[in-house]
Formats: sequence, structure tokens, C-alpha cells
Amino acid sequence: MNGEKKGDHKGACGEMRKDFCTEQGDGLELMAGGKVADGECTVSEETNCALPALLNQMSSKEFEETDEVQNMKMVPVPEKAYGTFFEGDCYVILHSKRTSRGTAVDLHYWIGKDSSQDEQGAAAMYVTQLDAALRGSPVQHREVQGHESETFQSYFRNGIIYKKGGVASGFKHVETNMYNIKRLLHVKGKKHVSATEVALSWDSFNKGDVFLLDLGKVLIQWNGPNCSIAEKSRGLALARSIRDSERGGRAQIGIIDNEKDSPDLIKIMKMVLGERRGELREAIPDTKADELQKANVRLYHVYEKDSDLVVQEIATRPLTQDLLQHEDCYILDQGGFKIYVWRGKASNQEEKKAAFTRAVGFIQAKGYSPSTNVEVINDGAESAMFKQLFQRWTEKDETQGLGKVYTVGKTAKVEQVKFDTVQLHARPELAAEQRMVDDASGNIEVWRIEDLQMQPVDPKTYGQFYGGDCYLVLYTYLRSGRPHYVLYMWQGRHASVDEITACALNAIELDKKHGDEAVQVRVTMGKEPTHFLAIFKGRLIIYEGGTSRAQKSTPEPAIRLFQVRGTNEMNTKATEVPARASSLNSNDVFLLATNQVCYLWCGKGCSGDEREMAKMVADIVSKRDKHTILEGQEPAEFWEALGGKAPYASEKRFQEQITHYQPRLFECSNQTGRFIMTEVVDFCQEDLDEDDVMLLDTWEEIFLWVGKASNTYERNEAVASAKEYLKTHPAGRDLATPIILVKQGCEPLNFTGWFNAWDPYKWSDGKSYEEMKNCLGDVSALSEISVDLNNISLSKRTLSMTNLAGSSTSGASPEYKSHFNHDDSSSYADSSNYNNGSPYTVPNGKGVYSREVLMNKTVDELPEGVDPTKKEFYLSDADFHEIFGKSKEEFYQMPKWKQQNEKKQCGLF
Repeated sequence: MNGEKKGDHKGACGEMRKDFCTEQGDGLELMAGGKVADGECTVSEETNCALPALLNQMSSKEFEETDEVQNMKMVPVPEKAYGTFFEGDCYVILHSKRTSRGTAVDLHYWIGKDSSQDEQGAAAMYVTQLDAALRGSPVQHREVQGHESETFQSYFRNGIIYKKGGVASGFKHVETNMYNIKRLLHVKGKKHVSATEVALSWDSFNKGDVFLLDLGKVLIQWNGPNCSIAEKSRGLALARSIRDSERGGRAQIGIIDNEKDSPDLIKIMKMVLGERRGELREAIPDTKADELQKANVRLYHVYEKDSDLVVQEIATRPLTQDLLQHEDCYILDQGGFKIYVWRGKASNQEEKKAAFTRAVGFIQAKGYSPSTNVEVINDGAESAMFKQLFQRWTEKDETQGLGKVYTVGKTAKVEQVKFDTVQLHARPELAAEQRMVDDASGNIEVWRIEDLQMQPVDPKTYGQFYGGDCYLVLYTYLRSGRPHYVLYMWQGRHASVDEITACALNAIELDKKHGDEAVQVRVTMGKEPTHFLAIFKGRLIIYEGGTSRAQKSTPEPAIRLFQVRGTNEMNTKATEVPARASSLNSNDVFLLATNQVCYLWCGKGCSGDEREMAKMVADIVSKRDKHTILEGQEPAEFWEALGGKAPYASEKRFQEQITHYQPRLFECSNQTGRFIMTEVVDFCQEDLDEDDVMLLDTWEEIFLWVGKASNTYERNEAVASAKEYLKTHPAGRDLATPIILVKQGCEPLNFTGWFNAWDPYKWSDGKSYEEMKNCLGDVSALSEISVDLNNISLSKRTLSMTNLAGSSTSGASPEYKSHFNHDDSSSYADSSNYNNGSPYTVPNGKGVYSREVLMNKTVDELPEGVDPTKKEFYLSDADFHEIFGKSKEEFYQMPKWKQQNEKKQCGLF
């Protein structure tokens, strides 16, 4: 949309988009934060959105319903202050994001713990007005300080900071290069970090959390002795964000992991906080809902009866979409963890306006915490989170969905999708959607579990699986010249518990023989994933019972019936079904094997491709003569073999769009005795932490990603955690869903394809917590510390390049080096200091341009003096961080090839 004129945007917001958006670059990304203080309401907007123009169109009469709201007005919050919230205020945040279905819009109002009822009411009022102006397209959220939704927290990757006071009390938002600061931040969270300003006292500390003593030019991170590596890493990321965003890169960071090893930093802390007396408090446990609580969903019908509001429970788990009627409003209670209000298209306008009020009243009536999160959604604009609480969610006439879209018939026929396997490596997202690791051309080895040991299966019978057995299937394929492995554990429906256990134990041993690099996939009989079908080239046959062992205890049945589904070698499977007429289905081909003949019964709805695949399977199932018969032309012998005629599924197929799951990523833990999962919204590869076990849910499959540094307990319990997740899912999930165990560094394409811009080299050059800490310099070597309680700083002699306790000096950009070499001088370091591809200096330090001036511009279009090979260096720190997701310092520490790739993606190459 580069060069697009105002008014060209359309999507979820319809015509209102004309007044809402201005000229912008590719991809609509808006985050606007608004603050409601005493007598005023402030809203911030990105440079690419004319939000004030929209707000000015709202008639002031609409706000005259209460005196408290009359004098409120919207005033911008600085962009650099995004993520910083005053506890005495309320905020309005607008976020829109382009998706495959158009534009997803979220409206949040955030309630500070010390805000007044008037402010809260004003914030809710503005959200209602914005929702009306945007034609009901946004999903509305009520957020309470300290209990924000995962969606809200995902906007602030570096964490949320709570500040005492409010605008009316004279406090100001973030101002760059302000050093007259003295505060203590209590940092909590592993995935979503929040930092609350607490009293400057040792009494505020505890053994389990991270605390950040912010003294302007010095930031001291104190890590509790019981902190995890993840918590320390998130705390350090927040400290660096404060240094780079608020202090222009000029603050120094010191880390205290062990007080005995950091006497100089402890000395500073004692000068500020005084001597510590007594023992530190124990860690404060995080209060998180477990999966059983989240699974307790109840749906309530909300309606007026004789001028009274009635809230009536109508259903519980699992919920179905047809319960929601367009004429009414409903409340969905997710175990007190979250409250959803659904507003039907044809419901009363007064009911729609009172959505938040009714939700809060419901919370009070139920005795839930006032901090309970509320989400208000409109009929037709439901959030992914809401849809995923239902067993199945259909979108009328939808051609693109949140996940894969299927065409389904009344008789449960799924049309197979053909795709070009050559595209898999070029398009990982296709591999993910099609559930394909590769083109299925690799090598196969199959073992049967016999007497609890692995016994090789005759290659002539590969693809034939019996319900009384368990099998191990090792698939080996080459990628980038080296072997990769997928280890399938196929569990028969009638196999013994001992055999299933032995199958898992033998899989571990087989994995070890291949360097612990195999992707392990648990396959339950009848739930074989797509790639499993493909590797057997259309010859996959599932027998209901029995065994493939040489010593069979029971003879095979004289008559067997198989249902064949598939159109080619990549997607065909034959499954044994009860040999009776009621098993037939007009949409498929069936094989009826008897002692005299093998019938190919072709239903009226089957295709020519399906018939051809059935013929190939028939040669494996039976050596008898093959007779093809069409539905309605069956001989009497056919019905006799099935025990006589009987009704079967024969309705005509119809077209219906089923929107499947939007992939969800979770950090999972059950160390506390409760199964706790923390969702990562809008996830990317960076969210896969080496010390975690992560669960990726794509609906048809569950992936368990195991980080190299994850603890033994969680690794051992990973599969059990995945089963527990399926068991407790609000939508009543199928417990036989395949579970896939993936190891860090050995991720297959059908996993990486769910992540945008997967970097296969990340694990080799990504920094661990210790490496990031070492980049800060050797703070333990500081010998001279001078402290001025009004402006604490380390002495000039400590600013040497070898002992710097601030930005990394070995790999830092020249801008940051110059800050430390020349303090507040505007001159920059000499070009001889540059390394790792960092750019030359900007003359006099004044060459900062807006992104519009630099992005997607030719050499002739650039301002005079701008080096076309280093365009990104002329961005402001804020623009740079927003575009690249990192500071300039972090960017220039990356390998040159990675810098070039990111610049290409952002139009700055």
C-alpha cells in the first residue's frame, strides 16, 4: 500500500476506515493508548492513524449523559510511553492488525488500581463510542491492573511498568535522557513481564522475584536466590529496554545474581535503601488459573422480562455454536477466569450498550474477583479465543479462515486437498497447513512390539497395521545434506497397557541411537496424521483387531469390510469397519472381502480417483477375483455377505465451511501439582525459550517443543501434560489427537511453518542469559564508586571500555559507544571504532529522519547525505525498535547476513 492515499483502506471497519487511517506502509498495525485522568482523557496514536479526526466526529451530545463525563477530552500519550501505566489513571488502547480475513480490531480499557469510579466510567464510555464509530468491528476488553489478558500483554513485548500516581498529581510520562530518578521496580513473570513501582525499602524484596533499582544513570538488577533463568532473562530485557528507550542508551546496568560476588553494587543499594535487617521474605506464588478451572465453561442467556434483567444458565461444556441466537445477548463464564459477553446482531441496542455493566454485575453476583477479565464481542466479529471454546465453529461463505478450511458433507466426508510437494521447502506455512514434514520420499523402518521388545516387520507388509499390536515406524529423510528423523509410535486400539508402555520405552531407546534428534509422534489407531499416510504411498491398511505376529491366536474373519478414503498415494487409507450394511457411506468406496470374491462397492458420491486408489488397496486386502459394483446395482450375494440390507448414510453432500483452530502456543508447567499453562499471544520463534517446554496446539495435532535447558521433570512429564491439556480443553477435544514431541534444533517443517520467518540458525547464535549478562561488562571489577543520592552515577574512571557496566562495548553500535566515550557530547565516535557492519556516523548527530523518508526509497529519493547502504541508522531509536523489534545495539551485534535479511524485509536495504 506504499503511496496509497487517505481513504483507500477497507476491511473490518468498512467506510469508517476512510476517516480513521491515513497514508501508511505495508500492513496495518495500530496501537493507540488513551489515558483517562481527572478531567481529561488522553489517547495516543501511531503516526499512521488519524484517531483524533475520528474522535472529533463524535457529537459532544453523546457524552452529556452524566456530568462526570462532560469535561473529558482526548490528549495523546507519547509513543515512547507505551507500556508505562500510572496506577491512578485509566487508559483506552486501540489495536488493529491485518489478518488473512481482513483487519482484526481490539479495544481495551485499562483500570489502574487507584483510579476513581468516574475515570473508569469515562473509559468505558469512550470504548462504547469508539465501538459504535467502528461499526461494531472491535472486540472490547476490560483490563484490570495486574490481571491483564494475554492479548493485552502481548502488545508490550518488553514488559509493562506500573508507576505510582497519575497525570493530575504532576507525574509525567517517559522522557528520554531524564536521570533525576530514584525508584524500585518489582518485576514478575516469565512470559509476560510486569514491573510495579514499590516502596524504596528492603521490606519490598523477596527471594523469588527480580527487583530493579533505577537510579537514573545506573540500573541495578537484583535477582532473588530462587529466581529462574527465564525470570532473570526477562528482567534483563526490561532493564535494557529502560536503558535504551528512556535513557537514550546512556545508563549502566549492573546485575546481582549472588550478593557475595557483587560487593560494589550492594554498597550502592545499601546507600539508597539502608542496611538490611532480618531475613528476606519467601517468594510470593503467582496466582494463575489451572486448566480445570478454565475448562468449566457455562453459557447464560441474558434477556429482559417484565422490566427485569434475567440471567439464565442454558448450557455447559462442551458448547455448540447453535446455542447463540442472533436476537439475544449471552454471557459465557469461563470458570471465573474470564467473562465473555456475546451480542447478537438483532439484539436490542440498549442491551448492547449495557454489555460491560452487565458483565461487572454478573461478576459481583457470582462473587468473583473484581479483577476478572471481561471481553465483549459482536455477532460476526468473534475473537479466536471465543471461538475456541466451542466444539466447532463455522463461518458462512468464508473462503479463508483462521486455520485450514475444509469442505464437509453431512455424511462426514472430507475432500482431500491436492498440493505440490515441491513447494514445501519454499513455503513452510504450506507444510504446516498440510501437516507434511517433507514429500514422503524418505526411508521407512517398521518394528512390532512383541514380548515387550522390538521385532522387525517384513518390508513386504509395510503399511499393514493390526489393532491388537503396537508398532514403531522410523522415517528418515535428508534436509540440507544431513539426516532427520520422525519416529511414529502407532498404538492399536486393542493393544495391552504393557505393550503401549513398552512401545514408548523402546521409542526412547531408538531415539537415543539417533542422537536424540528424532521427532516423536504418538499415533492412536484411526487418528493417523497426513504425513503418516503419505509415507506408505496409498498402501496403509488398518485392521480392526488381530495381530501381524507369526503365531496368531485367533483365525482371521472370513468376511471383512474396509472403507477406503483418498484420491492419491499421499492421502489414502483403508480402515476395517464392521461387516454390516449400516457401515456403508454413499460418499466413499468400500472393499468387501469374502472367501470367494472381493467386491469394490462404489458409492454415488465417490470420485474416479478414489476408485483407482481402492483398486490398488484391493490387491493387498484380497487375492480373490475383484468385482466392481455401483451403489444401487448390488447382487444378492453382496447383501448376504453383510448379513442383509440395512439403512446407511446416503444423504447428498452439502457445502459448509468449517473454520479450524487458530494455532496457540503455551508455556506449560505442572511442578506446583496443578497443570498451569501461560499462553503466548501473537507468538513468534523468539517465544520458544530454551529452558521451557512449550505446547503448540494446531487442533489436528499437539506439538510439544522441548528446550535444551528445560528441566528434567517437565521433559519427562511433557506427554502427560499434553494429554491433560486435551482432557481439560473447554471444547471437549478428542483424546486421540496426535501428540508430537519436537526437540530444540530438530524442528520439522510442519512445526516451523506455523511461525512467521523461522530462523534455522537462531539456536546457534542466540544469546543465553549468561551471555547477555557478560555483554554488560565486568561490573565486579569496578573499584571506585562515587554516590550522589540525587544523581547516582559510577565515576568517570569506571567508564573505560574494558570495565563498562552498561551497553556491550565489544559489539555495540558506534552511537552507543559515543554515548559512553563522550557522555552528553553530540559528537560521535571515530569510524575506526566500527565493527560488525555498523554504519558510519551521522554528521553532528543530527541526521534522524522519519520512516516514510527512508523506507522503500531509491538512492535518488533519499535526503542528501544519507548513505543508501545504511538507511536504517538514520531512524529514531523508537522507530528502529518498532520496525526491527530490537535496539540498534542488538541489531549491529547480529551477523552481517542477518542484518541484510531483516533490512530487505523492512524495505531498508
